[in-house]
Amino acid sequence: MEIFFSVGEPSGDQHAAHLIRELQQRNPKIRCTGFGGPLMQQAGCRLEFQLTDLAVMGLLNVLRLISKFYRLIQQGGRYLEEHRPDAVVLIDFPGFNWWIARRAKKLGIPVYYYLPPQIWAWASWRVKRMQRFVDHVICGLPFEKDWYAKHGVAAEYVGHPFFDEVADYPLDVEFRQNLTNGRPQLVGILPGSRGQEVTRNWAVIFEVIKNLHQRHPDVRFLVACYKETQRDWCVQQYEQSRSTLPIEFYVGKTSDIIDIADCCLMVSGSVSLEMLARTKPAVVVYRGSWLLYVVLKTIGNVRFATLPNLMVDREIMPEFPFVGDPAPRIEAMTSILNGWLNDREQLDAVAHELRALHEKVGQPGATKRTAEFILRSLKQGTASQDENLAAA
Repeated sequence: MEIFFSVGEPSGDQHAAHLIRELQQRNPKIRCTGFGGPLMQQAGCRLEFQLTDLAVMGLLNVLRLISKFYRLIQQGGRYLEEHRPDAVVLIDFPGFNWWIARRAKKLGIPVYYYLPPQIWAWASWRVKRMQRFVDHVICGLPFEKDWYAKHGVAAEYVGHPFFDEVADYPLDVEFRQNLTNGRPQLVGILPGSRGQEVTRNWAVIFEVIKNLHQRHPDVRFLVACYKETQRDWCVQQYEQSRSTLPIEFYVGKTSDIIDIADCCLMVSGSVSLEMLARTKPAVVVYRGSWLLYVVLKTIGNVRFATLPNLMVDREIMPEFPFVGDPAPRIEAMTSILNGWLNDREQLDAVAHELRALHEKVGQPGATKRTAEFILRSLKQGTASQDENLAAA
């Protein structure tokens, strides 16, 4: 049996890697191939191309890579036609993955969309593509199954794999002890997983850090970078500022930093689910372009950008998506973080709200349920084909 994956986001690379391991535990003969990232490759997936290297946001950035994406779509289509895998599993990355789904559907290959794009949030007309090109939507959020059902799309709710991954992650005891020795207050800084997010938001984040340092000179700021190149860029920006602040930069320590921090300042993204899993109060920022602002205002359907807020339809994680002058947001974010650092009861109240939500939606086992669902439905599909052939 062969399963072809198409994954373009760093977070999707992580989810796919765990799913690949679960599938192969249940059936060691399964071969996993496709487009993805280094974690998938480590899990045993043979990559046709490391698609996560092309994870970008914004229309202009996509246009710069359009010829590259076109060639990869053609490459993926040829692979599907020549090898005819038993299934295609897509994770997010809709602009590219719709085309892979279209090619697979045309060839009669079952298509699974695991952790689908948030089409319920904006551009909901895209559900027509789900109806046409996807056989099974595998949902990570509790309200998605009902939404898809209303639109005539077969969907299975499994829970979100982030909760499994948080539970399974081995925290670095020595790292934690070194940083918490003396019990200083710690603020975690998560500047984003994409290079664009880091470069667009760092100046805003840095101003908040400077403001907080003036009010809390003993607080240490731990910056959790996703890649070495992003850390190097942040360090360079910090050194050029000629500031002297208690900032430390790390790579590969995101979970540890979230866990030991008193609170966090983060760029909007799926890492908000890890904040939820670790019940860590966080302020969310996202500095966008005017083009993105106009697009979202035109076709957006939701009040919030952060997943925990969307789940409860209210703001338990203060969020600041914006364009234009950052000054008012910088002051507002500073004020919230300052209040949390000054008042432990206020901080604990936010953590309590997150804990209550996590108990409701953070059930473990999402990756196992996903693997079992895929294998079960493939087996049922094969059995149905055999019955049809026998009847003929």
